[in-house]
Amino acid sequence: MRQTPDSLDNAGNADDAVAAAPTGTQTLTRGLAVLQAVAGGARDLKDIAQLLGTTRSTTHRLANCLVQERFLRFTPSIGYALGPKLIELGFQARDEVSLSVVARPYLERLAEQSGDTIHLALQDADDVLYLDKIPGKKGLEMRSRVGHRMPIATTGVGKALMLGMSEDEWKNLYQKRSSATSVDTSRLLPKRSWAEFREQMREYAKGGYAFDLEDNEPSIRCVAAPIYDASHAIVAAISVSSTLPYMPLERMQSLIAVVQAAAAGISGELGAHQAPARK
Repeated sequence: MRQTPDSLDNAGNADDAVAAAPTGTQTLTRGLAVLQAVAGGARDLKDIAQLLGTTRSTTHRLANCLVQERFLRFTPSIGYALGPKLIELGFQARDEVSLSVVARPYLERLAEQSGDTIHLALQDADDVLYLDKIPGKKGLEMRSRVGHRMPIATTGVGKALMLGMSEDEWKNLYQKRSSATSVDTSRLLPKRSWAEFREQMREYAKGGYAFDLEDNEPSIRCVAAPIYDASHAIVAAISVSSTLPYMPLERMQSLIAVVQAAAAGISGELGAHQAPARK
């Protein structure tokens, strides 16, 4: 067995070490706790043992096993750190996650809470591509549909997808807002000037949300929020949409936290466990 530079204390004997070794579910739980401790910044056996409430010898056995299986690595100058096996499993887990499947329970809950139309979308070139939609209960059906594309800079979900971009990228997409594919641009409303759009986006970026104030479809308003992955990159967005009579600005403001909470839940499913820094 490959040993780390830390050695077991010589005070105890081998029989004591075996007797003290946790077994079964307890071993698994403690092993996972070691990973959590190292992920949280613990770098040596003393720190890990204090966090777990285990003896040095038990902590060493757990850590050494995790090093052998490549869940942890040990370097003399650094101590313990997360290992390459976790990176491999992380990428595999990410590839196996279906965004639509993961997001659906959150979308359904949001639809039940609001009674409005719910969208899930991602960026595709200069467009928004709708992945899922739950129609609202308030009469008017919107023209959006699953698989539909719209200019990213004219929709609430599109603006939410743009929140992590630079202002140069904002401007580029703003200028392309009428050239997106598969959409009847003749129906789009007159747009704000670039200066107005930029100020609006700055406000949205600070708050971590975005509005559609009839930018994309007459009398339709929406509140949107971005979805993040484990690297805190924006990978999708969700929105709550309804007609003007049901979406006064006061209600839109009250929905921000609700939509953000749903987006945060989906983000957590994708590995984003901390809120990303805002501009």
